[in-house]
Amino acid sequence: VRTMNTPDDFTGPVNLGTTHEITIRELAEEILRLMGSKNTIDFRPSPPDYRPRRCPDITLARDKLGWEPKVSLEDGLKETIGYFRKALA
Repeated sequence: VRTMNTPDDFTGPVNLGTTHEITIRELAEEILRLMGSKNTIDFRPSPPDYRPRRCPDITLARDKLGWEPKVSLEDGLKETIGYFRKALA
């Protein structure tokens, strides 16, 4: 919604997310931990263009939209897990 209220010269995708770098494995392990799950992670061969770490560059969001993350990754995951637990109950 905020992008609709920006100057016309602002177009294109905008990265949103945590500024804390995390591996996909760490993210999966954190989700399992927060869910209290005893499941294990099933590792499969990675595709050629696979990037094992994720940390979005939110410079554009910060500079053009005045956006900064206000929720930690852990808290966001907790909220998301809680939402889906209720929605799928």
